[in-house]
Amino acid sequence: MTQTRASLRELQKLDQEIARLEAEIESFEPRIEQVEEPAARLGAEVEALRKRLQESRVEERRLQLAAEEKQARTSKLQERLNQVRNLREEAAVHAELEMVRRALETDEHEVYTLMDQIRRMEERLAELEAEYAAAEEEVEPRRRELQEAREAALRRAEELRGEREAFAEGVDARERALYERIRRGGRTVVVAPMTEDGACGSCYSMIPLQVQHEIRTSDVLVLCEGCGVIVTPPDPEAQAA
Repeated sequence: MTQTRASLRELQKLDQEIARLEAEIESFEPRIEQVEEPAARLGAEVEALRKRLQESRVEERRLQLAAEEKQARTSKLQERLNQVRNLREEAAVHAELEMVRRALETDEHEVYTLMDQIRRMEERLAELEAEYAAAEEEVEPRRRELQEAREAALRRAEELRGEREAFAEGVDARERALYERIRRGGRTVVVAPMTEDGACGSCYSMIPLQVQHEIRTSDVLVLCEGCGVIVTPPDPEAQAA
């Protein structure tokens, strides 16, 4: 095999290893998400309950202020009741006082009900926070392991890209341009050895005898008519195996 063909095969090995690492790197995100999912679900429940609890506390304060206003109004009406001068005015004050008292009772009932709900939410929040902390502690080792593996793969991919760039500079410019053009077409296999029986090692379509001879004996790069990859002589290692 000529030096150019051997170089293109080596370049392809680097590209395929880089592609494998890139696919591996992409696979880490869903794997990490899967590991984190139980804790993330609990975390979402914690946040949702915290929000509900905050809203309930705001509503409790609103009701308390409303009740305080009605209590103040009740006191004023009681004072007015002691100052009325006729039955008609007394009846009007009594009616308003009764209405305010009923509204006050409603507010107070709502406050007590809400306070009970808040107490139960606080208890549930404490339970959820404990469960969330335990879940986070449980997933942390596996998450750290995956994150470290991803970082290692990222570093290795970056190293290989540097090696690839340096190696590609030593390949004949025209041959490299042909290789890159085929590769840009989306192919993962750009260079394939011819099989012993004369087929393309990529698509396994038979190669004409004259072209087989050219592949075996000349330095010219030959493209498979079936799939368009660069066909090289049979792989000596495969033959030995």
